[in-house]
This record gives sequence, C-alpha cells and structure tokens, in this order.
Amino acid sequence: QVQLVESGGGLVKAGGSLRLSCAASGRAFDTYSMGWFRQAPGKEREFLAAISWVSYTYYGDSVKVRFAISRDNAKNTVTLQMNSLRPEDTAVYYCAAHQYGMYDVRSPAQYSTWGQGTQVTVSS
Repeated sequence: QVQLVESGGGLVKAGGSLRLSCAASGRAFDTYSMGWFRQAPGKEREFLAAISWVSYTYYGDSVKVRFAISRDNAKNTVTLQMNSLRPEDTAVYYCAAHQYGMYDVRSPAQYSTWGQGTQVTVSS
C-alpha cells in the first residue's frame, strides 16, 4: 500500500496559481487511482479531481475549468495545477489513493489511503 505526502500549498492572492504535488511511496504506483479533495472549516470534504490508474480524468463541477490533474508514474507523483484561484478555494487539500478502479471516484469513502493535507489560503 502506498503512503502519500502532499506539498505545494501556501498563501496566494486571488487570481493566482498554485501547483500541488502528491508523492507516493511504496510499490506499484501505476496501479493506483488518485484523487484530490479539499476541506474547509465546517464543510464536508469536497471532490476536486481524480485520475484513474489508466489515466482517465474526472473533475468536480466547481473546478473543472480552472484545475488540472496529471500523474507521472516514473516519479510516483500526481499533480494538481490550480489556476484563477478564489478566496473560496481556501481549504486543506488532500491527496488520496485506491488501487485500481472505483465505483465512484467522487466519493471520499472509496479511497483507502490519504495524505496529511496541505493548506491553501487565497487572499482577496
């Protein structure tokens, strides 16, 4: 089973960009479907994007025009490029993994492994 570590969070002004990375340790990263979620205080965990183990991509409605997910199996990483950031994007961002496919990539319950999260703060 992989272990996940997110990086790349920080403080950015509205309209700016950030690139989050999730580094996976362990074997067979290329057999894992990967997802990005976020959680703001007092809110439920929100699906952002996922990339399957065969590289199909999925996006949440609130970010599908502004965010892009990609993976590099040679480096065991998955990346979330975030553009045109808004103050409402402020949250803790989490990377998650599940081996092979899932019935619903948008459901947090489908994922077996989570990173510790990285804070993203967007100022107005």
